[in-house]
Parts: sequence; structure tokens; C-alpha cells
Amino acid sequence: MTARIDLYGSGTAAKFLKYINSAGKVISDSPLPATVAELVKIRASQINGCGFCTDMHTKDAAHAGETALRLNLIAAWREATVFSDAERAALELTEQGTRIADAAGGVPDEVWARAAEHFDAEQLAALIGLIALINAYNRINVIATIPAGDYTPGQWG
Repeated sequence: MTARIDLYGSGTAAKFLKYINSAGKVISDSPLPATVAELVKIRASQINGCGFCTDMHTKDAAHAGETALRLNLIAAWREATVFSDAERAALELTEQGTRIADAAGGVPDEVWARAAEHFDAEQLAALIGLIALINAYNRINVIATIPAGDYTPGQWG
């Protein structure tokens, strides 16, 4: 697979990525637990078929100490016993927020209520921002056909 465009070679794309990378810094500096953030990024990337982001975030999570068992079960989190109730609520919100076009009326109140049981207002704000952000990254990489497999943890600084 070859990328359709060099995103960092295009002035417009590079500027856009600079701004959304700044949004990512806001999320990483938030009180949202890093483990939850990686689970969210991986699950949205799986749903969206973004190989580049799935590769990146599974490697980053493993590098940060996430277990292979949990990484392998993210796509089947509903049937897995290895995730906390808070992680499960975040994964459910991620799925609903990622598949928003499939649900008439958006994210159901009960999904939001489950997330609100485990996360405070600042963490919920970070979750919303992260779900929106990873979906944007996924769409950029899928549209541009950015190849997966060569990412090394830490390569982006």
C-alpha cells in the first residue's frame, strides 16, 4: 500500500495536523487516565478500519505496559472480563460516538449515564474530545491510505 499523499509534504495538511496534534496535547494533559485513552484510541481505530492508528496505539499501549491479553480483547470487550467498569463505559461511549451516524438521535442517555458514573466532568470532556480527535485522525489516514506496520513507539516525539 502506498499513501495517496504526503501529509507532511503538503503545507495545508501539515498545518492542519499541527493544530489537531495540539488538540491531542490538551487531551494527554487532561485528568483522563492514559490507559483509558489508549483503549479509546484503539477501539475507534478498529471500528474505522484505520490500520495506521491501530498499529500506532497498540504499540504505544504495549510500550506503556498494557498486556497482550487486554490488547487482543479490545475488539471483543463486551465478552471480556479483563476490563474495569470504567474502561467498559469508556469503550461503550467510544463505540457509540464513533458510530454516531448509525444511531438515530446520537449517543443514548444510558450510555452517557454509565460513563458519568465513572468519570468526572473534566474526564468526560476529555473523553468527548478524544473520541472526536481519534475519529478525525482515522479519517485522515484512511482517506490518504497511510500504510500500517512501521510505527515505532515514540517516533512522533
